[in-house]
Amino acid sequence: MSRISDLIEKFISDMIEESKGVVEIQRNEMANYFDCAPSQINYVLMTRFTTERGYFIESRRGGGGCIKITRIDIDKDDYLMNMLSTSIGDSINKEGAFALAEALYKQKLIDRNTVNILKAATDDSTLSKVGKPYRDNLRAEILKAVIVAALV
Repeated sequence: MSRISDLIEKFISDMIEESKGVVEIQRNEMANYFDCAPSQINYVLMTRFTTERGYFIESRRGGGGCIKITRIDIDKDDYLMNMLSTSIGDSINKEGAFALAEALYKQKLIDRNTVNILKAATDDSTLSKVGKPYRDNLRAEILKAVIVAALV
């Protein structure tokens, strides 16, 4: 059985896909639907619908409040330059690297095979011979090199 977070993510992703990229949800209603705490909905939104993954979230208060989720349509070249300079930078941890690979896949910029290569190349087990102070730096350099090779 899938974790509740995975179910919520899939539900929201399907809604976004059906609505052509923009959806408004009410946190409390969604929590009732999934029989979970509203904080679980927040967790999914904050970890699975980030700008690194190609989403923009706005929170509106009052009148019951709602959360607007917009899928960002990106230009490949602008996205690549922004990602290399800001999203990756000089250092990135394993979770950030994996999230970035998945975001590129969801934006249809890379295929599943390239995602798997990125994850294998940047996994902690692959970089285990490198000391912790330098591991995230090396991971960032590997990630940049593979992404540039895959996208250019």
